[in-house]
Amino acid sequence: MDRDDRGFILTGADLVREGKRPKGWTLDRDPGLLETSVPGVFAVGDVRHGSVKRVASGVGEGSIAIQFVHQYLSKV
Repeated sequence: MDRDDRGFILTGADLVREGKRPKGWTLDRDPGLLETSVPGVFAVGDVRHGSVKRVASGVGEGSIAIQFVHQYLSKV
């Protein structure tokens, strides 16, 4: 999993650098919001780069991530 220099997990648009998807990315789309450099694996809350480090935000991201998991699984 790709991380920033402080060890936080990169997700979504933070993974696309200079117009290139992460190394080893096998899908024909960019990583989705909250998706890590491993397709179908999502990160939320304090472990994620750019998170606001608040409990309520982590809970909200978690509920959104479940929707993304369902969408991902419906296409594999």
